Amino acid sequence: MKFYSTNNKNHKVDLRTAVIQGLAPDNGLYMPESIPVLNQAFIESLSTLSFKEIGFEVTRTLLGADLPESELEKLINQTLQFDAPIVQLKPNVFTLELFHGPTLAFKDFGARFLAGLLGYFAKEQNREITILVATSGDTGSAVANAFLNVPGTRVVVLYPSGKVSVAQEKQFTTLGGNITALEVNGTFDDCQRLVKQAFLDADLKQKLFLTSANSINIARLIPQSFYYFRAYAQVQQTAPVVFAVPSGNFGNLTAGLLAKRMGLPIANFVAATNANDVVPEFLRTEKFNPRPSIQTISNAMDVGNPSNFVRMLDLFNHDFKALSELIKGSTITDAETREAMQQVYRDKGYVMDPHGAVGYLGLKQFLKSKPDHTGICLETAHPAKFADVVETTLKTKVELPERLQKFMRGEKKVVKISSKFDAFREVIIGCLGKG
Repeated sequence: MKFYSTNNKNHKVDLRTAVIQGLAPDNGLYMPESIPVLNQAFIESLSTLSFKEIGFEVTRTLLGADLPESELEKLINQTLQFDAPIVQLKPNVFTLELFHGPTLAFKDFGARFLAGLLGYFAKEQNREITILVATSGDTGSAVANAFLNVPGTRVVVLYPSGKVSVAQEKQFTTLGGNITALEVNGTFDDCQRLVKQAFLDADLKQKLFLTSANSINIARLIPQSFYYFRAYAQVQQTAPVVFAVPSGNFGNLTAGLLAKRMGLPIANFVAATNANDVVPEFLRTEKFNPRPSIQTISNAMDVGNPSNFVRMLDLFNHDFKALSELIKGSTITDAETREAMQQVYRDKGYVMDPHGAVGYLGLKQFLKSKPDHTGICLETAHPAKFADVVETTLKTKVELPERLQKFMRGEKKVVKISSKFDAFREVIIGCLGKG
């Protein structure tokens, strides 16, 4: 399989290069040259297959020519060590729980898959791979824990000071080892900009072997498609299926689009955002207007210039009509998010995190016009990761899972930097470029 840059379709590389580079030299994102369609018999048999069987077949269909089958099996076994179960909230409404991994968030799927791939490719290197990752919350913890003590790798996590939850912060600032946490005086968009600038700095790339673990890396998207197949298999409905996706950087929704292109019969998607609604605005107006992010209670979605938007456009060949017919936008306020959390808890006794509540409310709005559809909203993180918001909203105590309690007891170790690129560059060369 070859991968091309969204900025130049004539620039094509192999899987190894796409994964290790993360970002194309021209600042574009890598996309597969072609997206194969899965056998219809496989789609019809989904309900009889295990999660690992689903993941293996999807990966084999996409990357079977690039990796030995033994490595594919090892990769899937490493990635899918936990399930993605659905919970029924109403006769035609389900939530997909994506928080059963080691860091209690959906990012665990992509991070573990990427760690396996980079670990495989790192064996061929005679240099340490430095992995840069900007996080608005869950990505940092998932990547840091997936790569912790992986030979031949070093991870640098950039996060906006004061704009992630305490639980999220503790999950990547207490690890030590090959993990370095940079607390940036700025927004997530500043962190993401610094990462992108690093890949365009020729001198820095000469000093360090850089790659990215954000959803700009194509290897992050592939495993996130697995749980769309898994969810569809569990619902077992004859009605059209719509997925409501809480969206920030739009990697999760792009992964859903990949699943659809591979043959999963998804009728619609709902791009559910908080106040950072540049994509829902685009779906209404056909105008993309990136802007500084706004802080909300669903902080992992506080992204004002989502990177994966270019992949979404690319998948539709910039056909606005086709894109807007398949994907419906929804903008949810903090007050509405709290009301949705309260309603679900009152009606079903089910505790949602604020991101899942954004998805749930976006789905609820969609189903008003299409009540014949079956809806699945993505519950992207465990509510305990946002205990302050959940407890003040629901007036109930949220029990912390033991693995989260362990992180909370750890000592925070960070390097504080400004949002200036020169400051960032100096720090990572000083921390990682010695010798």
